[in-house]
Amino acid sequence: MLPISVCMIAKNEEKHIEESLRRLKPYHYEIVLVDTGSTDRTLEIAAKYTDKIYHFDWINDFSAVRNFSFAQASNDWVLVIDCDDYVESIDEKELLALMKKHPHSIGQILTRNRFTQDGQTSYENVYVSRFIDRRYYHFEGKIHEQFEPLTDIPKTYFRTPVKAVHVGYDGTEEEMRAKSLRNIRLLEEELTTAGPDAYLYYQLGQSCMKLKDYEKAYEWYNLGLSMDIDPSLDYIQTMVESYGYCLLNLKRYKEALGLEGIYDVFSVRADFVFLMGLIYMNNGLLDEAVGQFKKAATMRESVVDGINSYRAYYNIGVIYECSGHLSEARKYYKKCGEYVPALGRLRELTH
Repeated sequence: MLPISVCMIAKNEEKHIEESLRRLKPYHYEIVLVDTGSTDRTLEIAAKYTDKIYHFDWINDFSAVRNFSFAQASNDWVLVIDCDDYVESIDEKELLALMKKHPHSIGQILTRNRFTQDGQTSYENVYVSRFIDRRYYHFEGKIHEQFEPLTDIPKTYFRTPVKAVHVGYDGTEEEMRAKSLRNIRLLEEELTTAGPDAYLYYQLGQSCMKLKDYEKAYEWYNLGLSMDIDPSLDYIQTMVESYGYCLLNLKRYKEALGLEGIYDVFSVRADFVFLMGLIYMNNGLLDEAVGQFKKAATMRESVVDGINSYRAYYNIGVIYECSGHLSEARKYYKKCGEYVPALGRLRELTH
């Protein structure tokens, strides 16, 4: 058993916490749960898996709760898992080697955000900072909290062999709306205290996108992208892509073409290349769109599942179908496998 404490915070998580704890049980890690006022069966369920359960009065500050949970842990290495995170695998041998190799760095776990799109389950694959030695890092920020060093050390990262699926986007529309509105309120409070901050602008934009308030998201993204930013950061890459989708939702297609100017910087992953395909498509530049979708399909990694395969092929099929090249359209729809929209188009084309 590795010297690791899993630190979790909870409030009314009976829907997810049993599965989350059940998946952690085989690793025999210490589990520290801090509850902020549950009124459902959360504590009853948690007590079946750990006796280290604590209460913390909610003060609208996620970092305060997280850091309190660290203080209750018996081990210095802590793994942060949310109640709606279901661990899929942990390579403990590799993880131990990385703990020795990167004692002062932040470990990132692969989180697969599950959501429904086009009538089927899809995943967004992101690396999230969740594993640290508490002697060197703590959380800062009221919401969408980030690790910050406790000592004078550079902030460095390494990827861990920990994989989890995040099911927090499976809630009802009302639950998702309430969560987004809460996040916006806390982020705006944080912004008032911290001053202009690209990361806070990004998170505000993301929350507005979930509410489909594209005009407000556009404003937040513009503020974030107007700052002195580092293009190599994952959240900057995502903010640029989200900004592009925001423009498409607002039907500002010509304005979206402006992303051509930063193509060389941000076309490092299939998601941006796919986005450019959509932008060209919506501007009637169909040959250019096909070129981008074909390029995306050759790239190894994508954040959203299918961006570098069936989703790209589907859009190529749509372009060929709309331009009357039906044999080519069928060819690309068939390359989509079991992708529901493609199967529907194939059925239409065979009648």
